[in-house]
Amino acid sequence: MNPKLSNRIAITTLYVIASLIVLILAALLGYIIISGLPALSWHFLTSPARAFTSGGGIGIQLFNSFYLLILTMLISFPIALGAGIFLNEYAKQNWVTSLVRTSIEILSSLPSVVVGLFGFLIFVVRFNFGFSILSGAFALTFFNLPLLTRSIEEALAAVPDEQREGGLALGLSKWETVTHIIVPAALPTILTGVILSAGRIFGEAAALIFTAGQSAPALDFGDWNPFNISSPLNPMRPAETLAVHIWKINSEGIMPDAKAISSGASAVLVISVLAFNLLARFIGRRLFKRFTAG
Repeated sequence: MNPKLSNRIAITTLYVIASLIVLILAALLGYIIISGLPALSWHFLTSPARAFTSGGGIGIQLFNSFYLLILTMLISFPIALGAGIFLNEYAKQNWVTSLVRTSIEILSSLPSVVVGLFGFLIFVVRFNFGFSILSGAFALTFFNLPLLTRSIEEALAAVPDEQREGGLALGLSKWETVTHIIVPAALPTILTGVILSAGRIFGEAAALIFTAGQSAPALDFGDWNPFNISSPLNPMRPAETLAVHIWKINSEGIMPDAKAISSGASAVLVISVLAFNLLARFIGRRLFKRFTAG
């Protein structure tokens, strides 16, 4: 066969496969968003859910999702950043670091339900945190930490060695070179990985069923004392998130308008995850131009 013809057939085949994947994804996302758009309103996004009557919303579940996301990132990001810096900048390349990296990759592929059961046994039962936001945040930290550590390490490894050598040549210490040159240069890629992992956390359900719980008690948004049980900032209260809420109302079937609530909540969840991804790309590009003068 003519090499040019073979090349053309191969390229056309790849275009067809890529287009098919894009169409399937667009059809899936389009169906979820279009099905949920009629239910979306300010009342739906801010009012609490109602168990046995129609007309409820997802206000508390939406707040719980963002609160749990912020708390998880506050716990996991410093640990992942320190681990990524150590593995890439300080650790010697031997069988120990190879074993650590292999372990990180294995942990990043664990099913979320296994992480949820681990969190239930350790944080809910052993540490007696109960079904709470704190238990869910710790479980999601174990769920998110391997992937976040790996992304930060790869972001640091992508910085050219010339920048390290330049910092050392100017008389900076190893730590000063890392903190003042390497980390700022890798910041756009690090931030992209953080936002993408945030979207992954936001849509997680299985791990939270066993740790954060499946109930959403009424909250007093005028009470910001984290020690009060009705305060939205109390980390020891149970917190049903948006993803868990979707699973729950479809499995129980006690809401008269369960289908409309589920469709609207699914649309909000998908739109939020898409927003996380678009935000990651936008901020990553802007920071890359700023730090590289591109």
